[in-house]
Amino acid sequence: MDNTNIPKTTPKDVFLHLFGIVTFYLTIISFITLYIQYINALFPDAVNFYYNGISQGIRWSTSILVIALPAYLISNWLLNKDIKIDPMHREIKIRKWLVYLTLFVSAVTVIIDLMVLVYNFLNGELSTRFFLKIIVVLLVAAAVFAYYFWELKNKEINTKLPQLLAIILIVVVLASIVWGFFIIGTPKDQRNRRFDEQRVQALRDIQYQVLDYWQKKNTLPTELNALTDNISGFKAGVDPETKNQYEYKIVNDLTFELCANFTTDSKDNVDKNGSDIMPTYNMGWSDNWEHKAERTCFERTIDPELYKLPGKEILQ
Repeated sequence: MDNTNIPKTTPKDVFLHLFGIVTFYLTIISFITLYIQYINALFPDAVNFYYNGISQGIRWSTSILVIALPAYLISNWLLNKDIKIDPMHREIKIRKWLVYLTLFVSAVTVIIDLMVLVYNFLNGELSTRFFLKIIVVLLVAAAVFAYYFWELKNKEINTKLPQLLAIILIVVVLASIVWGFFIIGTPKDQRNRRFDEQRVQALRDIQYQVLDYWQKKNTLPTELNALTDNISGFKAGVDPETKNQYEYKIVNDLTFELCANFTTDSKDNVDKNGSDIMPTYNMGWSDNWEHKAERTCFERTIDPELYKLPGKEILQ
């Protein structure tokens, strides 16, 4: 090959190639992460499972995909336009370096992925959850290697394969994003779930303050405003969506009731093994905060022997 015919690398070439490879890596990493989070949600690990972390990971991966994929396709389209004008653009150094770098990274990823697979197989830890993650990484890395290897060897300018692969990639990514709505719910579902988390947290705080009030005064507060403390800064929270105060009612001397209007069913947040996948609801608390997508009340009865303060008699 006559190197004198290879055009000089311009700032435009550097920008488009670097921009294209960075957005490509972001697309691949976020795509793999998205499916790993899907696997975490579909095959929960009872020892290490946190629904909020999974849903957040899915949202981040989806956000990156929605932006990075179009950016990569646009930059790739601009590069291919230059190559059609001057086929020798295929031979500029920065393109060669980045193609070989991508081949190296994908090849190393495949090798490491297979090593991990063999190690865990020999260790007897080849669960469905782990196996699916290995398969996802292996297939994506192998596909990247195959494409860039073909790109390195291809000399045909007018081939339609890149356009076909771009269409397939767009369809796969869109289908993957839509699938996420069936796993963690739509954005509206996520918003409603966060509202209900805030409601439960507010009811917890109120319950604690009611108990503290009773311990100090041997009587239940007549209303939630009685819990307001200018020194500690506590004030009973309100519903995050309607801004209405939560319902509070005294049933008897030791029993009170707290009510709120929920928009989701807490049973929808239970995995197939029956484990609570919304640990926010139960962190350090033995009481029950299960609710339906409706007005739900929680009745609490104070045990005087359990909650009385040391050295303080309870008035009967």
